[in-house]
Amino acid sequence: MSAPDPLSDAFAHVRAWVFDLDNTLYPPAARLFDQIERRMTAYVAAALGVAPTEANRLRSQYWARYGTTLAGLMAEHGLDPDPYLQDVHDIDLSALTPAPELARLIAALPGRRIVYTNASEPYARRVLAARGLAGVFDAVYGVEHAGFRPKPEQAAFEAIFALDGLRPDEGAMFEDDARNLAAPHAMGMRTVHVAPAAATDDHVHFHAPDLTDFLSQVVRAGFSA
Repeated sequence: MSAPDPLSDAFAHVRAWVFDLDNTLYPPAARLFDQIERRMTAYVAAALGVAPTEANRLRSQYWARYGTTLAGLMAEHGLDPDPYLQDVHDIDLSALTPAPELARLIAALPGRRIVYTNASEPYARRVLAARGLAGVFDAVYGVEHAGFRPKPEQAAFEAIFALDGLRPDEGAMFEDDARNLAAPHAMGMRTVHVAPAAATDDHVHFHAPDLTDFLSQVVRAGFSA
């Protein structure tokens, strides 16, 4: 008798597959966040009337303290989120290429498949279209759907999951930022860190240096839609 497949055991109960967007559904080598960070720094400088070096410091500080630069700007400066989100995500997506095998594998996962990002929904849908993934998800949620509360706040996850009707104990979360897996883990989800280097945090169950390869192993373990 062959030994049980650890992936089959770990994911057999999962019926809700939640994917982050940036650096998760496309490789970090695309470097989209370089463009976004430049636009964030420019926006902060203009909105607060500070020099670019100070704007960059605040951008980084707010990301570390609040989960997103936007959350920090809202908390400390009362910034209107909608113009900010539209501006900072107005970037060139030509570095992205379609990923038909990834699309096939995501579509093969049983149950509900959603995207949940700290970016905005319109930007997320542009990225998904560029990756050829627009047709494989049941829903796409941005930070606006959580009342602009960002991951890693558990309240943000709770808001999105309530909106979707998703049961965390039947869910799996895929994220490139390991700190954003702490709340899903506490809520009872399977957690997968999608990144070149593995995180050592206890709230990370699996490491996936390549999402397509990891999902191919999950599907081979016996899952089908």
